Amino acid sequence: MYSAKITSKGQITIPKKVRDRLGVSEGEAVYFVEVDGEFRIKKAVLKSPFDKWVGFLKNPSGQTVDELIEEMRGR
Repeated sequence: MYSAKITSKGQITIPKKVRDRLGVSEGEAVYFVEVDGEFRIKKAVLKSPFDKWVGFLKNPSGQTVDELIEEMRGR
């Protein structure tokens, strides 16, 4: 079990081992979620994990999707 003290400003320092396990570092956000009367801390995921794939299959020839479909259908 890990503990932390609350400052006069209501701030806490998350112990290093907990930060490492959460995979968070300086400047990243965390959420506090209440579950059955207890609070849990979670890493905030601000971007979708799928964002890195946006444009991955982008057509290099500059055709629109409709033009590509027409071409594939042989029209």
